[in-house]
Amino acid sequence: MLISPSAFLAQMLQFAVALAAAPLLTGWVNQCRAWLQNKTAPSLLLPYRQLHKLFYKEPVAADNASMLFRTAPYIVFGCMALACGIVPALSTDLPLAPVADAIALVGLFALARVFISLAAMDIGTAFGTLGARREMLIGFLAEPALLMTLFSASLITNSTSLANIVNKMAHSQFQLYPSMAFAGVAFTIVSLAENARVPVDNPATHLELTMVHEALILEYSARHLALLEWAASLKLFAYSCIGLALFFPWGVAEVDAPLAMVYSLPALALKLAIGGVLLALIETVSAKMRIFRVPEFLATAFLLAVIGLLVHGLLEA
Repeated sequence: MLISPSAFLAQMLQFAVALAAAPLLTGWVNQCRAWLQNKTAPSLLLPYRQLHKLFYKEPVAADNASMLFRTAPYIVFGCMALACGIVPALSTDLPLAPVADAIALVGLFALARVFISLAAMDIGTAFGTLGARREMLIGFLAEPALLMTLFSASLITNSTSLANIVNKMAHSQFQLYPSMAFAGVAFTIVSLAENARVPVDNPATHLELTMVHEALILEYSARHLALLEWAASLKLFAYSCIGLALFFPWGVAEVDAPLAMVYSLPALALKLAIGGVLLALIETVSAKMRIFRVPEFLATAFLLAVIGLLVHGLLEA
């Protein structure tokens, strides 16, 4: 299959925007959260400075670390970068659009989770094993809820392709779907859990009784740690773009309108900026819950997503 120059340009632009803007989105959320908590806000460019500092350091690993421990950061980073590349954030005319299936996307997140969990247990430390078990528990509950949320949109468009979902939702007559309201709440809960945000996790703490994400990367340093931190920012960017594609798809360029990407880039920046403020607001008004309450929190997301599917069958089919 021949790839048009506009499609190739859109794909490369999407990869470039994701890699460059993901740390900026993390910095923006941290800055907004500091403002809402009446604290001195860190620099918007602080994530870039941290990545620059870590990439120029020499990595240190334990003597019993295997190749799995050393290669896991590259695999996790590659999975998150690919996830950002297949979500139609700027244009639906993407060469990777045929593989941008909802199940394949969830599979990418699951693959990254498996490798980072195995790498955390590879050293044999108590913190790594603790974090890996908690991460797999969260993933076991969050992934079905995410799939049900994506299926709610796929029932409306009769397709599990994200590109087709965006085309249907953005370029058709405006309608209100009650099922998407339930799916939106479920997706918000899943996003908070998957990105280690309050109330499920707090990436700014190193308390052994509460940390999940930090326990997984505690033994990493230098470029390996930089790749994992960059991958975490890419995951937040990917989930933000998935949410925008499902619930706010307007502004994404169509296949036959490549020049619309000139307007889709500032539209994406505006939507991400608003989403960053809302995420910071949720973290500010929420309290960190105990770890044994997380299954109930994610079970609620799954239940809401299933209710969305039932509402679609009863009211919208």
